[in-house]
Amino acid sequence: MKFLRVILFPVVPIYYLLTWLRNWLYDKGIKSSKSYDIPIICVGNLSTGGTGKTPMIEYLIRLLKDEKSIATLSRGYKRITEGYELADQSATADTIGDEPFQFFRKFKDIKVAVDGDRQNGISQLLQLEEKPEVILLDDAYQHRKVKAGFNILLTAYYNLYSNDIVLPTGNLREPRSGAKRADVIVVTKCPEAISENEKAKISKELKVKPHQQLVFSSIRYAEKVISTHSEMALQSLPEFTLVTGIANAKPLVDFLKNKGLKFNHLEFPDHYSFRVNDIEELAKKELIITTEKDFVRLADNESLESKLFYLPIEITLDKKDLFDNAIRSFVG
Repeated sequence: MKFLRVILFPVVPIYYLLTWLRNWLYDKGIKSSKSYDIPIICVGNLSTGGTGKTPMIEYLIRLLKDEKSIATLSRGYKRITEGYELADQSATADTIGDEPFQFFRKFKDIKVAVDGDRQNGISQLLQLEEKPEVILLDDAYQHRKVKAGFNILLTAYYNLYSNDIVLPTGNLREPRSGAKRADVIVVTKCPEAISENEKAKISKELKVKPHQQLVFSSIRYAEKVISTHSEMALQSLPEFTLVTGIANAKPLVDFLKNKGLKFNHLEFPDHYSFRVNDIEELAKKELIITTEKDFVRLADNESLESKLFYLPIEITLDKKDLFDNAIRSFVG
């Protein structure tokens, strides 16, 4: 794959020009974006993934759900259905996608919808008898047919967009100049001990605009793992198999190693659809620890029920009050 990216480097200027031109057409109003009367918050990134959108969406849900009726709207990546779907009791990771299904399982008092056409998805949500008061757009930063009222742009500490180039050789979906649309830029997955000097250096690298807030976030892992029916303290775990199907498992692997835990790591691609032979091999393991996103794809297999656990995560923000107040001010 790395070799393929290198030989495709001549395509980079073409991709750059096409995506820059697309943004210019939207910026100048030649291509139209639709605005809405209700608060719409977009969470996204410039890169192809691995920036922590799901924990940020969950943070926003926790922040707002007791004050407003919330709906999330995602594309529903790798689902077997098409068009608009509103999660109900028959929903699975296959029908709405793993991340939306994770939202649906965790938060019973919100609406979870998927639609590749975000305009149609918003229209469908607003036609509900109990329509939402706030819509959270998951991974829609490049979906410019919708003009969100508030844009949160995520970039991972270990892979800042300022150090990257566009596809196919780099990982950026659009040029770095697209960052100017963000109201808040969040540097995710930071070490907890990040210094003020380093924050200032990163701010300069990202060329943060005067109208933008820059926030640094870290992952906080739980001290226990959870299954469908039970939980175990992290420090009491015997040797286990770690199963991940996420964009970047390094922070999780580093955390578990620093805890002194013994494990073998089975790494799969992001949003991996586990096959029958994968499940059969996993069923031979004594104990499996996975991410919550992978858990929702694996938990329905009876052969894994007694041995499958996930490690919950949340995010912490260095400017929590400033960030929370900006969000609350926007939603009214």
